[in-house]
Amino acid sequence: SLFPCVPPASELIPPGACKTLNSAAIYANNEVDLAEVDIYGFDYDYTLALYSNALNTMIYNQARTFLIEHFKYPEEISKYEYVPNFAVRGLHYDIQKGLLMKIDAFHYIQRGTVSCSVNKIYFTMGFLSRTQGPRVKQFMDIFSIPEMTLLAVANDFFITNDIEYDPVHLFKDISEAIGMVHLKGFMYKWVMQDLGRLIQRGEETDAVLHRLVSQGKKLFLITNSPFSFVDKGMTHMAGKKWRDFFDVVIVQADKPHFFTDCVKPFRRLDDNGDLRWEKIKSLDKGQIYKQGNLYDFLRLTGWRGSKVLYFGDHLYSDLADLMLRHGWRTAAIVPELEHETKVVSTNRYALSLTWLQALTGLLEQLQVHKDQESKQVFREWQQERDELRAMIKNLYNPQFGSIFRTGHNPTYFSRRLCRFSDIYMASLSCLLNYDLSYTFYPRRTPLQHEAPLWMDQLCTGCMKTPFLEEMSHIR
Repeated sequence: SLFPCVPPASELIPPGACKTLNSAAIYANNEVDLAEVDIYGFDYDYTLALYSNALNTMIYNQARTFLIEHFKYPEEISKYEYVPNFAVRGLHYDIQKGLLMKIDAFHYIQRGTVSCSVNKIYFTMGFLSRTQGPRVKQFMDIFSIPEMTLLAVANDFFITNDIEYDPVHLFKDISEAIGMVHLKGFMYKWVMQDLGRLIQRGEETDAVLHRLVSQGKKLFLITNSPFSFVDKGMTHMAGKKWRDFFDVVIVQADKPHFFTDCVKPFRRLDDNGDLRWEKIKSLDKGQIYKQGNLYDFLRLTGWRGSKVLYFGDHLYSDLADLMLRHGWRTAAIVPELEHETKVVSTNRYALSLTWLQALTGLLEQLQVHKDQESKQVFREWQQERDELRAMIKNLYNPQFGSIFRTGHNPTYFSRRLCRFSDIYMASLSCLLNYDLSYTFYPRRTPLQHEAPLWMDQLCTGCMKTPFLEEMSHIR
């Protein structure tokens, strides 16, 4: 045998490895010392207020109605119900070919992550292509899961019925239909009418706010939602005096333009929610402000740099400009972590991943042997490796896999998460597990030239350089 010393996968897993992940943990991309943070800022939707999955179904159903009634799409689309576990966050839509796909951190489209509909997920594409350069403009980054699902549904209808359509028009119409759900106030109305069912873990949000204020921290809120909606939700979660938690409250901020616009002034709202006319010379506790811009916010508060930590769920609208332009600390809320960490913590996942890594190392060594027997074994191992990768992907989501990884590469979403957030967590309540003087340290992960020093490479005795002995005379 070429590899007589390869132990079974179960012996390669470090003791206790499957029990080390906690979905309530906070993960660090950058070192953050909470003792240095004096000011905590928050987005509202999907950050302070977490919504149940039932809201996605309601958004989808209403947008589908708009698509039929307002944009005159065929009535038959109404027969397509929402598919809760179809899409994952961080997908892109090819507006020229009508394809929904996951792009990795290197702008590649990996095999097995392309869909033309909810029924044709089974990767007839089978390709690997590059999206850098001019072509990147044809791939639209989509945040809304109901929007992704409606795109796939409409694609499915047109393909199934052999109807010619333009994917560009479809994308724009569905984006507008989803937008109408928010602009016409449907989402706000649904949530306010059923706070108990649609808002989740409100008592944990209340506990976080109490804890921060009791430790002398300053708090502020910047949200795109209207005051009446925020007031109703915050009253449900934290009581009628919720405004006492915050030193500054800004509603209808129009993010991300709030972070880049330096002209739009703040307006004050009175207790009835009506606009006041006077010029804003200070941002006072207990008052509600509308619109405005970050430059005036910084000027009026003096809150700058790394003493500010801002929490949001949208990497672009909430965090990117603050990280790149203003030096604030940023924290991303990623609810999918709860599911993904549970998957990673299973024994089945650990065994599969460990053997996948070992098998990759074996393939790397075996490829240098050119006899027929070695080539046959190589083909069999390649097939086993492909099956293992597909199985691991399916543990997360049968269509698109993990939001953080595509094949062996990080996803485009994962790359952006690392770029725009110092820390990330499943929900705001994760803060309750840490002292406010705690320092988050990012873990060292291997670069490719460091990989032989790490356990997943050592376990196969992998030599990174083929023909190492034959090449020794070069030195």
